[in-house]
Amino acid sequence: MIELDDIDRKIIRALLRDAGQSTGALGRRLGLSQPATWRRIRKLEHAGVLRGRRLRLNAERLGFGVTVFLGVKLATKGRVSLEDFERAVSAIPEVQQVEHVLGLYDYRLRVVARDLPDFERVLRRRIMTLPGAGQVEANVLLSEERLPGPL
Repeated sequence: MIELDDIDRKIIRALLRDAGQSTGALGRRLGLSQPATWRRIRKLEHAGVLRGRRLRLNAERLGFGVTVFLGVKLATKGRVSLEDFERAVSAIPEVQQVEHVLGLYDYRLRVVARDLPDFERVLRRRIMTLPGAGQVEANVLLSEERLPGPL
């Protein structure tokens, strides 16, 4: 675990809001020079605190108006390997996130679709035909709010 000071925390919070901002602009807002800001960000990256910067797409604006979280329990018959299931489900373009979880289900998937009939098609033709797919539970996303996290 790395020790974070107040400036490190401010940098992390600012990058969570806008990861694409320049180190110069970020430094000016925090009262640091661009090189000092860059060094601190590099330190956080090397320590593994920052693991890259991602672009977040607005799925709805791209025509994918439905997001569904699927709980998937693997069938016990055949004992398909977790790796085989993960590889197969990751190849489905509508599956945006695959999480191996502990609990009632083995996996939690984030699936996007154009509408509910499109989701049904993805579920029936792609997800339920995967090796080892068993019981599923679907939860349709109604709204989403991003929270900044513990810092």
